[in-house]
Parts: sequence; C-alpha cells; structure tokens
Amino acid sequence: MNKIGVLVVEDSVTVRRRLTEVLTADPAIEIVGEAEDGRRAIQLCQDLRPDVVTLDMMLPVMSGLSATEYIMAHCPTPILIVSSSTNRGELFKTYDALAAGAVDVLEKPMGSEPDGDWEQRLLSRVKLVSRIKVITHLRARLGAFKDSTATTSVRPARPTARKHRLVAIGASTGGPSAVVAILRALPPPCPLPVLLVLHLDEPFAAAFAEWLDGQTEHRVGYARGGEPLASLAGRIAMAPPNHHLVLQGGKLALTVGPERHSCRPSVDVLFESIACECGPESVACLLTGMGRDGAAGLLEIRRAGGVTLAQDEATSIVYGMPREAAALCAAQRVLPLDEIGPALAALTDAWPEG
Repeated sequence: MNKIGVLVVEDSVTVRRRLTEVLTADPAIEIVGEAEDGRRAIQLCQDLRPDVVTLDMMLPVMSGLSATEYIMAHCPTPILIVSSSTNRGELFKTYDALAAGAVDVLEKPMGSEPDGDWEQRLLSRVKLVSRIKVITHLRARLGAFKDSTATTSVRPARPTARKHRLVAIGASTGGPSAVVAILRALPPPCPLPVLLVLHLDEPFAAAFAEWLDGQTEHRVGYARGGEPLASLAGRIAMAPPNHHLVLQGGKLALTVGPERHSCRPSVDVLFESIACECGPESVACLLTGMGRDGAAGLLEIRRAGGVTLAQDEATSIVYGMPREAAALCAAQRVLPLDEIGPALAALTDAWPEG
C-alpha cells in the first residue's frame, strides 16, 4: 500500500522536527519534503506533489495564507493548517486560509496535553485530509462573487407562498468557504433570522463570527441564550464554541449537553429543535462536512413540513454530511453550492425582490 506523502511547512526548526518525528513514526506516512517559508512550500508542492501539506500560517518570505491561495489555484493539494490560535490576527489569517481552500486546522502542541493526545490527533487529521479530493480554488473568484452576485444572480421563481420564520444552515469540513459563498449570494438586508452551526475546533472558533461578519454585508454574531427568534431578523446567529444552539419556546438557548456525533455544537441538535418548534415554517440547508451530523435532523425538519436542501457532491469539499442526508431522503433538493444562496432567497418569501 502506498504511503501518504506529507510536505511539512514550518519555519520553527523545533516544531518542524516535532512534526516530522511524529509523522514518520507512523508506517503509513512518509515525509516527502520540508519547507521553512511559503515560497519554498509552493515550489516543493509543485515539484513533489505530496498527498498532504501541513502548513503554518506565520511564515517568512511568503505567508501561509498566500501559499494556500497559490497552491489551491495552481496545484490543488489537501492542506492541514497546523498553527497557533493566540491572537485575533492569526485567527483571521486561519479563517482566510480555510475560505481559500485549506481543508482543516489543528492547533500546535501547547505542551500541556496528555501524553500522546496531540500526536494522535495530528496523525488522524493527516490521514483524514489525505482522503479528500480537493479542486482548484481560485481566491479571486470569491472577490468577484462578493461584488457581483447580489445584483446579477438569476433568482428562480418562488415555488411557494408559505410564510417562513427562519433559515438554518449546518456545515463542517469545507464549511467556511461554503458559508461565505451562500451569504454573499443572499441579497441584504436579511429579513429572517439565519441560525448557523459550523464545526470548528474551539481554539480556532473564538473569533469566527467576527471574521464572518466582515466577509459580507450581513450582520453576524454568536448567538446568546434567551434571545427571541423574532428579534433576530436581519442577523446571522452562530452557535458559539462548545455550545449546542437550540430553539425553545420561540427563543434561542445554549446548552452544554452531551456531544452528538462527537460534535458540540451539533447540527442535529439545532435541526431537531427547529423541527419541534416551527418545522413547517423553516428552511434548512446541510453543507459540506465529514461524518453524518445534521442528516437525521434535516430529515426531522422535512417530516415536520419544512423545506430542506443539501449541497451536492461535486461542489462539496467533503461529501459526508450531505451524502448521509441524501441517503435518508432528508433533502428535498440537492444543489451545487452556487445555486444554494439563490434557492434560499427564492424559498424565503419575505426576501426583497432585488
């Protein structure tokens, strides 16, 4: 069986040595190259064609973000960001890299982890990322999309006059770029509440809502317990790190209940609460992601009379969660990413005609 070829990109000699030692200890993995800056990373990625790139964000000569944008545009390769989450600037660069096509993110070892814990997570992430078939991801397309979509997209005819109360979106691996694309396709102002669950490890989730707020003209913030749903019109309310987001008695609630599918927040937990509270008046969408979180909840919303959508395989970074939804017949429509935003707008009769 062929080994997984990894290119390690890290400017710290100490950290780079740690990464290579952990990875080479696994017989299924081999180090095909090492780079200490972004420019060298690009050159080696083109020359060696690794199966995975582990990439730091803070690099000399060329940043990890610039390297990500170039690699995904010219030699698409699964990228696992291995970086720190110590300040807002680094977090924002990490989010930018995820939006530019990087697949996943893992925090650098802090030294306080239980023996073997971080090492096992690194090996698991590298193996997971190596199985993902990435596509060319031109960063410039996002910029053009931001400027033109709201005014030039062709909106399909409204299929129903039903009154909807909310839109709910769930995503995991590959979710940051997918969510940005959808929000940019929705004409502002947003007339209904949009509830969002995105799987992102807690150290890196701290400022994501703030970053997302700056990517579109929509208002984005972390949800707060006790907020009435009716007061959230015009806003995207995102589940905060390590908390389930649910709808109870017409208000948002945050819980720290058991993980679902190893996830907290869980898409299933949100979708199931919506099915109970306002199923026929809801629109729900399940996007790219590993695993099956959200599929059963999407089915509950469909059974309750709500409208359900899922992202298709061709445009999903990881066709896991949407595939499970399709297998359960939970999604009434399976759409490519660039059609989901216009479809949501068309389904939501309160949206301005634009």
